[in-house]
Parts: sequence; C-alpha cells; structure tokens
Amino acid sequence: MQRFRAVRTLQKFAAAHASIHNHFNHDRHLNRRDIFKQNRSAAMAEWRQLAA
Repeated sequence: MQRFRAVRTLQKFAAAHASIHNHFNHDRHLNRRDIFKQNRSAAMAEWRQLAA
C-alpha cells in the first residue's frame, strides 16, 4: 500500500491485476511444457483480441 494514497485505488488496482494474473497464470509446474506453451499462446491471442 506504500504507493497508493487511498484504499479504494489499491482495491481497483488489485481487482484489475487479479483478473489479468488469473488469465495468464497456468500453473507451469502442473503441466508439460508443450501443453503450457499452447495454453499460454491461446491466452495471449485472446488478450490481443480483447485489447484491440
């Protein structure tokens, strides 16, 4: 909370960060490398569609 002046700003940032983190976090240690890379590529393609 050091760089946030208000708790509300921190909450907004945390909510946005959590949704983005959950979109890209695929638990690498649970999947084989090739499956992880496929999931990561799919997530990145979806992110590019959403951001465009």
